[in-house]
Amino acid sequence: MDEAMLQKHIETLPAWCGPSTEFVPLGRLTDLLLVEGLTDLQQKQHDFVQIETTKGTRNASKQISLEKLFLPLSKLSIPPRVSVTIGVSGIGKSTLARLFVHAWGKGELGKDFVFVLPLTFRELNAYDRLSAERLIHLASPRLVDLSLLSFVDTPQTLLILDGLDEFKTRLDFSNAAVCTDLRKEVQVENLITNIIRGNLLRDISVWVTSRPTAASQIPGGLVDRMTEIQGFGEAEIKDYLDHMFIEDSNLSDDVMHLLKGNKPLYIMCTVPAFCRICGSSIGYFLKSAKGSPEMLAVPKTLSEIYSHFFKMALCSEGTGKQNEVPRIEQAEQNCKKTMSCLGRLAFYSLIKKKYIFHEQDMKAYGVDFLSLHISLSNRLLMKEETPLSTLYYFPHLTFQEFLAAAYYYMASKRALFDLFVESGMSWPKLGFLNHFKNAMQKSLQSEDGHLDVFVRFLAGFLSPQVNKVLSDWFLVREEHHSYRSHAISLLQNLLGLDQAVSCRTVNLMRCFHEIQHTEVTGIIEDAMKNENLAGMLTPVNCSALAYVLQTSEVCAEEANLSSCLTYHALQNLLSQLLYCNKLRLDCNQFKDNAMDLLGSVLSGKDCQIQKISLAENQIGDKGAKALARSLMVNRSLLALDLRSNSIGPKGAKAIADALKINQCLLSLNLQNNTMKEDGTKCLAEALVSNHTLMTLQLQKNSIGPQGSKKIAEALKKNWTLKELILSSNCVGDVGAMALGEGLKVNCSLLTLDLQSNSISDAGATALTRALCANQGLTRLSLRENSISSEGAREIGIALRANRCLRNLDLAANLLHDEGIQAIALALKVNQMLTSLHLQWNFIQSNAVKALSQALQFNHSLEVLDLQENAIGDEGMVALASALRVNSTLTALYLQATLIGERGAIALGEALGVNKSLAVLDLRGNAIGLAGAKAMASALKVNSTLRRLNLQENLLGMDGAICIATALTRSHSLTYINLQGNRIGESGAKVITDAICTNAPGCIVEM
Repeated sequence: MDEAMLQKHIETLPAWCGPSTEFVPLGRLTDLLLVEGLTDLQQKQHDFVQIETTKGTRNASKQISLEKLFLPLSKLSIPPRVSVTIGVSGIGKSTLARLFVHAWGKGELGKDFVFVLPLTFRELNAYDRLSAERLIHLASPRLVDLSLLSFVDTPQTLLILDGLDEFKTRLDFSNAAVCTDLRKEVQVENLITNIIRGNLLRDISVWVTSRPTAASQIPGGLVDRMTEIQGFGEAEIKDYLDHMFIEDSNLSDDVMHLLKGNKPLYIMCTVPAFCRICGSSIGYFLKSAKGSPEMLAVPKTLSEIYSHFFKMALCSEGTGKQNEVPRIEQAEQNCKKTMSCLGRLAFYSLIKKKYIFHEQDMKAYGVDFLSLHISLSNRLLMKEETPLSTLYYFPHLTFQEFLAAAYYYMASKRALFDLFVESGMSWPKLGFLNHFKNAMQKSLQSEDGHLDVFVRFLAGFLSPQVNKVLSDWFLVREEHHSYRSHAISLLQNLLGLDQAVSCRTVNLMRCFHEIQHTEVTGIIEDAMKNENLAGMLTPVNCSALAYVLQTSEVCAEEANLSSCLTYHALQNLLSQLLYCNKLRLDCNQFKDNAMDLLGSVLSGKDCQIQKISLAENQIGDKGAKALARSLMVNRSLLALDLRSNSIGPKGAKAIADALKINQCLLSLNLQNNTMKEDGTKCLAEALVSNHTLMTLQLQKNSIGPQGSKKIAEALKKNWTLKELILSSNCVGDVGAMALGEGLKVNCSLLTLDLQSNSISDAGATALTRALCANQGLTRLSLRENSISSEGAREIGIALRANRCLRNLDLAANLLHDEGIQAIALALKVNQMLTSLHLQWNFIQSNAVKALSQALQFNHSLEVLDLQENAIGDEGMVALASALRVNSTLTALYLQATLIGERGAIALGEALGVNKSLAVLDLRGNAIGLAGAKAMASALKVNSTLRRLNLQENLLGMDGAICIATALTRSHSLTYINLQGNRIGESGAKVITDAICTNAPGCIVEM
């Protein structure tokens, strides 16, 4: 191609990009989300609803940088021919296209493209018929030699088609006539479909940008790559506001603080255009109301935000530079007529889903160009010149919706016929409330929710705050009082029908919010906080619950719907549960039919549930099969809790089959499900091929020795499982031996819990010998088994060799002093173990003396549990001597260990010098008054102890007073328990007050 002609083409690009491109940083636009197509939500719902429902986030496993957008994803793939980038209104699609074109012209991006041809669908709206040849000429007017068209039709050319949602005609891929002639003129929509199909310009790369709903016009099979623009994160919102209020950082901070306190608005600020609108409105309000009582009326709803923005526009005030404007008095004079004409244009165009207007449209609705440009100063309507005509459009979709609602509100007070019928030919409708009801019903019937925000604004005009802001412009002061209560009743009646909750019904709840009627949602939110939703879920309350799930901080971390849902309520709420990240549905008596419902949710492309708990329901094998089918296609769920159900072996097999396919689930809890040996065998087979599951809980499933063998064999081949819980499964020595063999091979498992499994010395020996070779396991529980001193000796040998075990639980075995002495000797050598549990092991003072000696050499142990062992004062004295020199032990548990005054005195003296112990539990001993005095003396000087439990220690009032007196000074305790010491209520209050004098945050239990 002629280099001069190419250079001339590049010189035309700045005009297409616009004058501000040089100053717009790429920022978040440098990385796009790589998505696998449109979700149902994106295809069928309003942009605002998409953001609000998903809380501004999208499940996406991959990102792609802008510089790699048109490159192959791997060495084995080819570059995409048709790429589609989606994003909600105002998120930056056109900005992205302009930035790319600008960067390509400078040689910074798209270096593989020799030619980039940018067009907007707004430009194409001016034409009814075009040929491919003329289309290329439109995109590159300097390409005068059309014989070069064959050179343009190559993979090294990129055709950009920006803003499909603004195209005047829908693309009909089913009925479009095939065209292969580059010079043949056809309908523009047919031309575009043939280019995308590859019938025309088949070698050229095509990049389409669009809002999600409009992008659904293009069949998924024709799209080689779909990406989505990410919204703002918190830091980007803050940077954007700082840039808006660059001359007043305090104002920027105030706006950010107010936004973060209003979750619904803050979520919407992930969209840059809305962030600008919201920031401008709140900034305008704060400057206007500074120092006045109106400061309490900060904009909180969508309607209030836009009311302040429109008032700012009409007054020609704001955060940016001043334009040429008339005085406010002149604006007020022209406002009603201008808003009425502009609103009528906005309303009837919104019904027709028309967003671009020509001069004839403006004239048809009586828009006065002179009045428009003077009074609104290009703030509310944008103008764009094209070669054939002048185009007008609203800067953001919500501007059109607000003006449409304003027109409808004003017109409905005097209209005699249905305003939705432009010709006026309809059954009579008299009075505002009839028209209000009609609008709400129309919005409920809308399939794509294009009236959702319109009706919110309409409801918002009945808000006292909105009336106050706009009453000097186009609302009548205080007139909302005569409509508001009736409108609320009307909305309640519409929601009172027994119907499934949908995005439409949730939108009606948002209308309540706009009117500032929060009674219903407030009741539901309080019930969720107090976990007493049972019996409250009427149809209206179900819609309120769905709204609360989206907006309330109560549900931010987890939506807890345990013990409150019936099958019918679940059925009604189903579509709204898709968007909860963490969902708890325990104790709802759900049976298999409820799992059919939940399975359909988990199978949905929109599903964002990452964690779901269904514990303690009545789910059988059929229900498990329904969930398993959904796991085969689900790509969001990370944790599934099915503990205490009845899925049995058949249900376990279904889940196991799903695990062979599912590569997302990280945690699975099947505790207490009567899986038995057969079910375990299936799960073991799944573990061989599954490479993502990290936690598997199978306690109380009657697995038996043979089931354990199967798990052990799987461990030899699985390298991803990190935590395996097999407690209470009758594993026995045979199963333990098999698991030991598995641990010799497997070095990825970190936690193995074999509590209460009838394991004796033989099984313990096999497991501990495996520890000599295993270099992965960090936590081992052999609690509540039958291991004696012989097994303990083997454990001691393993601890000498092992260099990775951190937590060892041997509570409730038969170790006796001999076994503990063997372990103590090993602790002198082992410098890795941090936690050792020896509760209820028939230990006496000799064993503790051995442990005491070990602690003087050991520098790793942090937690030592000796509860319910008869160590007595002699043992305590020995431990105290160790505490004087040990500097690593942070927690010591000595509940019910027969410690008396002598032991307590020795302990108190040790605490006076110890600098590491933070937790001390002495419950159920008998330290008495003398022991209390010793502890009090220690507390005066000890600065590390945080939690102290002296419950049931015969302290009496005098002992408690000693403790309290010591703590009247500054102390480090955050928790102390003095219950069961015969102190009395009056004494308890005095002591509590004394302890909290210098530490008000300290928790005192008396």
